[in-house]
Amino acid sequence: MNPDKKYKVIIVDDDDFLVNMYALKFGNSDIGVEACKSGEELLEKLKKPAGINLILLDIVMPGKSGIETLMEMRKSKLGENIPVIMLTNQSEENYINEAKKLGIAGYIIKSAAIPSEVLDEVLNTIRNPK
Repeated sequence: MNPDKKYKVIIVDDDDFLVNMYALKFGNSDIGVEACKSGEELLEKLKKPAGINLILLDIVMPGKSGIETLMEMRKSKLGENIPVIMLTNQSEENYINEAKKLGIAGYIIKSAAIPSEVLDEVLNTIRNPK
């Protein structure tokens, strides 16, 4: 984690290539990136949050899904004031609706968004919290 970065984002995804690509893209901006490979790892990290500005959360992962992770975050009051954007390839309405019920800040379909669009959405969400 680079302490010189203006913002800090956690990417929760088990796809190393994707995490590394976004870390590089965000790193060229004002965003430092931490990666978690599972929902369980994120939940542990949120027990001692350190200036996290936003969480990008995939849905399909080993162990807990992104939706289950989000439910646990809400139930345990972890990361209460940290906006969560779902970054996933799950485009079915039931996933989108379930995530919205859990108070997400956004929902991005990986295959439909280029990294610069994801970066723009992340920065917009951090700078203009709802």
